Amino acid sequence: MWGFESMKYIFVSGGVISGIGKGIASASVAFLLKSAGFKVAPLKMDPYLNVDAGTMNPLAHGETFVLDDGRETDQDLGHYERFLNESLDSTNIATQGSIYLSVIQKERNLEYEGDYVDIHNVTQEIINRIQNAGKARNADIVLIEIGGTAGEYQNVLFLEANRLLKLKKHDDVLHIHISYLPVPSTLGEMKSKPVQMSVRDLNAVGIQPDILLARSSLPIDVPRIKRLSFNTGIEDQDIIPAPDVTNVYEIPLDFEAHKLTDRILQKLKLKRKKKKGLLKEWGSFVKKANGAKKTIKIGIVGKYFTSGNGVLTDSYISVIEAIKHASFSFGLKPEVTWLDSGKITSKIDILKEYQGIIVPGGFGSRDVEGKITTIQYARENKIPYFGLCYGMQLAVVEYARNVLRLSGAHTTEIDPETKYPVIHIMPDQTKKLLSREYGATMRLGAWDCKLKQNTLTFKLYGKKSTISERHRHRYEFNNDFLESFLTNGFLISGTTTDGKLVEIIELKDHPFFIGTQFHPELKSRPLDPHPLFMGFIKAASQVKV
Repeated sequence: MWGFESMKYIFVSGGVISGIGKGIASASVAFLLKSAGFKVAPLKMDPYLNVDAGTMNPLAHGETFVLDDGRETDQDLGHYERFLNESLDSTNIATQGSIYLSVIQKERNLEYEGDYVDIHNVTQEIINRIQNAGKARNADIVLIEIGGTAGEYQNVLFLEANRLLKLKKHDDVLHIHISYLPVPSTLGEMKSKPVQMSVRDLNAVGIQPDILLARSSLPIDVPRIKRLSFNTGIEDQDIIPAPDVTNVYEIPLDFEAHKLTDRILQKLKLKRKKKKGLLKEWGSFVKKANGAKKTIKIGIVGKYFTSGNGVLTDSYISVIEAIKHASFSFGLKPEVTWLDSGKITSKIDILKEYQGIIVPGGFGSRDVEGKITTIQYARENKIPYFGLCYGMQLAVVEYARNVLRLSGAHTTEIDPETKYPVIHIMPDQTKKLLSREYGATMRLGAWDCKLKQNTLTFKLYGKKSTISERHRHRYEFNNDFLESFLTNGFLISGTTTDGKLVEIIELKDHPFFIGTQFHPELKSRPLDPHPLFMGFIKAASQVKV
């Protein structure tokens, strides 16, 4: 019988720099514990005051990952799902904004019975979220990733919840700290002082890490391990090397090789329930990925790439990973190039260098014509094309303009006055936008889709009549134009179960031209690649460049 008393808790924090890889490390630890036979409930606790990630710019925060139940979350939930090969829900994410909102709502509802509401109520709400995450999944272990970096004031209440749980539960609570050892180019020597200081920052709020994951460009050596052990009070064998890798899916195997699972189980007084069958399957996948020699060239055309002189791939991380999963399964090495849609019109011939083209999701008018030009080029030159959400909508616009000859056809998101609104806003969304209801108001989460037989989509999904995929959009195909499309070589290969909304489009007489209103990348997993990405990569692999 499940109960709070039998549950274990693992907190994961980061130090020195942001973007250190806490999400991947947490996902890897969760996977290792699952492979050892334990039911794990991962929980991301983000320090920002947004209620969810849905209203944030991808350039500022990275991809918004949508769960089956419609929750818009941090991209780390994607890492958890891919490594665990499980679908998560709203209990697996908690932002500081949502926690404060919950406390304030309870105060307004007199749930504190007129008592003085203070920070301890916030901390208790955090603990409640942690325990509820475990209860929702009937978990043996709750693994809590704390957003931010040690020493910041934004996440101190999460650390306080850690301290209080440790005070009460003792051996049932473990803290893993992942921190960075720089190798300055002017010195050529790995420096441990920043890690010592980040551990000291944790000590200052009452936390002593049990395990240290030593991130660096190179594996940590024995002298640094001993120096860190002496200065942090962490045992030598609990300082685990975590050097840079070319393939993030190697990380669980590296951790296992350094006996991280055994150290965690020993400290939590648990015994391994299963042998390493799942690890062997994962190892086979990694071996195939690392052994891939033949390159496949994929171009992704979008706008959420560039910030200053940099390229930020986090905006579409699930798309990248879905490409990898499918490519690796065919023994191919994907070479992904980011093409700024604002510059593509003047350099359209560059597209002939790619075996497949993707236009991913997005919003707004910026550089939309570059995407439409890209789609036309892919259609006319028989380059495999995959349109994801916005990429599907713009494929409809392109077809309307250049095949149906509906001059000026557009989506009303961009041109509300277009004479041919082939993509228009969903009826329930108009009122929401007028009243500025932006947060968590789109068509979100998993919805069933009915497939049409004798289509490529139907074949790729294994001839299933109904599938379920995740959505995040306000606009849809305008059925007023449906007949014109259908009589001119356009296929509707998937609709909602009631047949009212278009979910998937494809073209005849093309190697691969599919657009989905949903986001198939959100359900692709290393050990279970998404069937549409499999079809796309297979078609692209047959193109010679």
